[in-house]
Amino acid sequence: MSPSYQPIARLQDLLRQEIKHHELLRAIVVIGPLVAAYVVLREPALLNLGLIAISLLIPALKLRLPPRAVALHYLVILVTFGVLFLVAPIKPLFVALTALAGFLAVAVTRYGEALRTLGNWVFIPAVYLACEVREGISAPEALRHAGIIVAASPLALALVCAIRLRDRRPDDYPASSRFGAAAQQWFLPAAATAIAVFAAAALVELLDLKQGQWVMWSAASVVVGDLSASSGKLKQRAMGALVGVPLGLLAGIALPQSRIGYSLAILAATLTLISFSRYVIGFGSRCFFIALAAAFAGGASGIAEERIANVLIGGVFGLLAVALTDLVWQRVARKQPGQPQARL
Repeated sequence: MSPSYQPIARLQDLLRQEIKHHELLRAIVVIGPLVAAYVVLREPALLNLGLIAISLLIPALKLRLPPRAVALHYLVILVTFGVLFLVAPIKPLFVALTALAGFLAVAVTRYGEALRTLGNWVFIPAVYLACEVREGISAPEALRHAGIIVAASPLALALVCAIRLRDRRPDDYPASSRFGAAAQQWFLPAAATAIAVFAAAALVELLDLKQGQWVMWSAASVVVGDLSASSGKLKQRAMGALVGVPLGLLAGIALPQSRIGYSLAILAATLTLISFSRYVIGFGSRCFFIALAAAFAGGASGIAEERIANVLIGGVFGLLAVALTDLVWQRVARKQPGQPQARL
């Protein structure tokens, strides 16, 4: 091998290790047409369909779901989104129901550990879209935007189902083992998630924070186990935001405002949800492309501070919730000697 070829070979090996090509190609097939429709029709609501599509695709591929299970997942996303969107003007109710959605996203592991993936990918798109659709526009315009998302969303469902039918294998759908063993300690992480999301949503509503969905998303995302594991997840998210956002803004400085560029940056940001093997690289890339999209749209001012602050604030709520629930559980367990002192 020639010396000049070695760096190229190392880069190819790195990309093969880091990028999940199977999932990436399928995500492009599913999301690409939605982005193309936005470019042609100039309807912003069509870009939001990408989040619904990727939220359906990730569990469908990971859990090898049949189309009917994908369709059920789709309906749950729409119902959750619809409820949160409609109650958003009633702030206390929105905070309470968002926390309930976070609790249920984890509580489903009572029926199988792998159901956490499905729960997460109901909570994330529903909360994100409920906040995103209303931010910065009038109530009638938000209702129109939400109506377009719901009306056009069967296209996302059809694309994901087509991928699953294309990939179907004879051993794809084992009956009872698909979601794994039931989680024995499901209540503590579910309670921690609910507490974290409640605190995050309350802060967003009290202070009217911009892009508040990232605070709620980060709060739920950090609750992944005990305090050590949750701290590690927050460190990865903080590192991704601190590196990815500034790099995205710097790249955007050299580029002119562009609707095509904005569309491609949003496409790339959505693809990062499924494309990378390591979480820190995926999250950092997502932050990069979101910042780049803001630069293309001419709204990059302040996004670095908002994005980084939202990630950190939400993550701190998540850590505090994990610590609180663990402390309460240990105290209860000490008062009941027969209880196993399981940790979160």
